[in-house]
Amino acid sequence: MAKQHDRQGHKAPRMVITRRAAVAALAAVPLSTSPTSASDAVAALIARVAEKNAAFMRGDMQRWSELVPIAPDFTLMQPFGGPASHGFDTRPERLAEMSRYFHFRNGTSELELVQAYASEELIALATIERQRAEVGSLPAQNWSLRVTEVWRKSGSDWQLAHRHADPLIERRSLEQTAALAKGPAKDE
Repeated sequence: MAKQHDRQGHKAPRMVITRRAAVAALAAVPLSTSPTSASDAVAALIARVAEKNAAFMRGDMQRWSELVPIAPDFTLMQPFGGPASHGFDTRPERLAEMSRYFHFRNGTSELELVQAYASEELIALATIERQRAEVGSLPAQNWSLRVTEVWRKSGSDWQLAHRHADPLIERRSLEQTAALAKGPAKDE
């Protein structure tokens, strides 16, 4: 495979679908009434998700936007915490802002499928996005996320209706989890 580079000449994150994800995609249709069509849809969607993650990692929001049709009632629970957001601004100015903010350099991106559920109208993917990159002025580090995405059929395509992502890949103790749940100390 040829090396890809982003607009600034940085090496683009590689897109990898693990063998486990590919095999699981074909078998992961427990809610389907039509296993062949559902498993084909799941496999195609997993490949699309891996490609959109790689586009996001290299800051190519135009390509990311092409790969991710957003449902009008989209909800997002970001890895940075805070309340869920509703809807999504796809204006070119907003995509350009995202490109500047989320531009990962010298990164890698792999998609690991944990589980998929499919029906004729919905596909839910539980994945781990294994990512490592330099972001902003920070040195290269792990940016992996646990992700749940719900995709809804709209005509002949799938729209992203919900995404929840968090960086809680590594197991934490009760005390660490309690500190995270408590949140930062507030000035009184």
